[in-house]
Amino acid sequence: MKFKILLPLLILCALTACKKGISTPQEMYIGGLIVNPTSDYIVLLRENVVVDTFYLDENNRFGGNLSSSEKGLYVLKHPPENQVLYLEPGDSMMVFVNTMEFDESLAFSGEGAEKSNYLNEMYLLNQKNNDFILGSYELDPSAFADKTDSIRENRLQELKELDRKNDFSKEFLKIANASINYEFYDLRERYAYLVRRYSKDDVEKIPADFHSYRKEINFNDEELDDYYVYLNLIDDYLRTRSLEDCNIVSSENVGCFNLTDHQNINRRITLADSLIKNKRTKNRFIDRLAARGIIYSKNREQIENILAHLEEINYSGKRTEDFQQMAGLQNALLPGKSLGQLTLLNTQNKKIRLNDISKRFKITYHWSVNSPYHYYWQQSIVTDLREKYPEIDFIGINVDKDQFEEWKGIIKNNGYQEKYEYKMTSITVNEKLLKNYLNKLMFLDASGKIIIGNIKMNSLDLETRILEFLSGEEGQYSYR
Repeated sequence: MKFKILLPLLILCALTACKKGISTPQEMYIGGLIVNPTSDYIVLLRENVVVDTFYLDENNRFGGNLSSSEKGLYVLKHPPENQVLYLEPGDSMMVFVNTMEFDESLAFSGEGAEKSNYLNEMYLLNQKNNDFILGSYELDPSAFADKTDSIRENRLQELKELDRKNDFSKEFLKIANASINYEFYDLRERYAYLVRRYSKDDVEKIPADFHSYRKEINFNDEELDDYYVYLNLIDDYLRTRSLEDCNIVSSENVGCFNLTDHQNINRRITLADSLIKNKRTKNRFIDRLAARGIIYSKNREQIENILAHLEEINYSGKRTEDFQQMAGLQNALLPGKSLGQLTLLNTQNKKIRLNDISKRFKITYHWSVNSPYHYYWQQSIVTDLREKYPEIDFIGINVDKDQFEEWKGIIKNNGYQEKYEYKMTSITVNEKLLKNYLNKLMFLDASGKIIIGNIKMNSLDLETRILEFLSGEEGQYSYR
């Protein structure tokens, strides 16, 4: 497998890098080859600002000197994919990637490539932590602490070996060490969250020094502002802290432990506002939390509570108008409202009302052609649910403006059932706002009335809520 990746990379270097991939000590060069491209360009960003855009030629190659010579983390974006890399003046780097396995196939060569290869390897290892956490959170806290200590020590030792071979700059070593430390911190936070959320009786077993690392967290490290490890750690820290506060606020309040509960979200907004001074980082989290708070609100009062809380903290972001639009949209999607007359398009491009699709209990899920990993993941879950709950019709609704042929092609190419797939006919709000609804499910009774509207597709209690829905425990409705 490695040989298959390296061979085209070596050929690419011979054909391209040796001719054009030459940078002076003060310049940086990047080029490469995209196999199975999903768009015709590559964008390089730093601190969320576009540095350069490179277009693919007829052979799907790209390349050129960068207009920037600033060392640090950059984001390489080939829509819809992206990954981080590290560049320093004098680097002349080639990229090879096959979009069919973007992260797994991504490889760098040339001057300075070892730094970006290291970061990508860390990303792949970090992805495996999801399985590690789910398989380990029932461990005794001391045993889990020992495991994470071992992971951290191994990572640090491997970095020392690489540094001896490559003589990394002190600036890169700071980033590399941070990636290891923040991964370690994040593992601890995720474990503590799961214990507090699902094994409350074991909370007292967590040692007093389990979170001693927290004093080392820098919530205002601008160099790491685009680094997923750093952002994940802050996100998971806010989650865990919001549950810790539940013991103070009300240990009997079940909603306090629910991440979509508006009070929980307001606590995380308050935490982000108080801990993070960097406005870009702060608003990144507050924007996401506020959007989530609105779309999972159960009533008008909760929506207004989220908006009022933003005013209380003197919200300085640029999405106030977006939140107002989302509030209006959510008011139409509250339990008790009806979607039965919602007009959709079928794959024959004919209009049909939701109630005419099905007279049975329905659960709608929502997807976009621009988020392939998401809809693959959704369909795998929905396929399983359809088998388990044949008395419910699971209806897919595409939320993209236009893109009819692309949508229809995805359904056909992936063998999705056309009788369950529909598309919105008109979009009156900012299309980008609808992407916030991609993980949200709507439970509808036979008449199209909304019974439950605050469930995420990845909720661990999803099937429990489905059974409650069918038995009539939610809103006193029973299946007919």
